[in-house]
Amino acid sequence: MPDPTATGATAPQPAVLASVRLNSAQPGLVVLHVSGELDTTSAQELALPLQDQLTEANKTVVVDLGGVRFLGSAGLEALVVGQQRATELGIAFVVVASSRAALRPIEATGLDSVFTLVSTVEEASAKHAG
Repeated sequence: MPDPTATGATAPQPAVLASVRLNSAQPGLVVLHVSGELDTTSAQELALPLQDQLTEANKTVVVDLGGVRFLGSAGLEALVVGQQRATELGIAFVVVASSRAALRPIEATGLDSVFTLVSTVEEASAKHAG
């Protein structure tokens, strides 16, 4: 059987399922804008930057799930771990979730009673400004 790399072919690259973009428009407040699918193969795309932002330099960390198309158990776990770490550090942890893809798993697992949930980033920013 011929070697596919001998013909210049390359192995397929894994698709990026989720991405996180940071925004720190206000001092002490950082927003992580999440998009894509958060499952076992991509939850670290949220968990790692979230861990990096949960420092005493930030008073509020907002996780915007507005661009999330799928939120699996590993994505929920990343949020729970983030919430726990924020509580330990005295940081406000706010989850922006208004789409069915984000809200349904949060509500189905009862995490809506654990997280501070808001509908928009603007609402989160206004509540936790300064």
